[in-house]
Amino acid sequence: MNKSSNETSSTAGSRALKKVFILAMVLTAFTGFGQMPIFKRYYISDIPGMAWSADFYATHFLHYLGASVLLGLFAYFILDYILSGRKHFRLSPSAYLRIILMAGIVVTGIFRVFKNFPDVLFSPAFTFFIDISHLGFAMVYLFTALVLVLMKRGWLVREHPYRSGSV
Repeated sequence: MNKSSNETSSTAGSRALKKVFILAMVLTAFTGFGQMPIFKRYYISDIPGMAWSADFYATHFLHYLGASVLLGLFAYFILDYILSGRKHFRLSPSAYLRIILMAGIVVTGIFRVFKNFPDVLFSPAFTFFIDISHLGFAMVYLFTALVLVLMKRGWLVREHPYRSGSV
């Protein structure tokens, strides 16, 4: 059985973590775009209940909160896969693509955090490169994830019993 799967088990806990992952991705994407400040300019903040989206500090805090949740989930999923998932699953080719894109987001995001420290100075060209790279990786990841979901390409592929050495 070489079926693609998005999770190692169908427990309620793994479904809940998948929902937390999706919510954290939506939060960080939304608040990331809010850093540009497009919500006030295009009247999105005028929608009832969305006034907070024009507040830079609110979107900044929520972006960091969502990123922290995502980093925690990444650590959990990596450890879960290393400690138990490798026995029954392997990463799919689409997982490697997502991991590379997400690593780009994380690395450029770390540089953006460093850029915000008062004693850290980057050249304007490097700052521009990091900003555009972060936005670019995020947009490519979101588009790729959408296409892969529509194509039903999961993160994991179930291993055959004879491949893992147990018959």
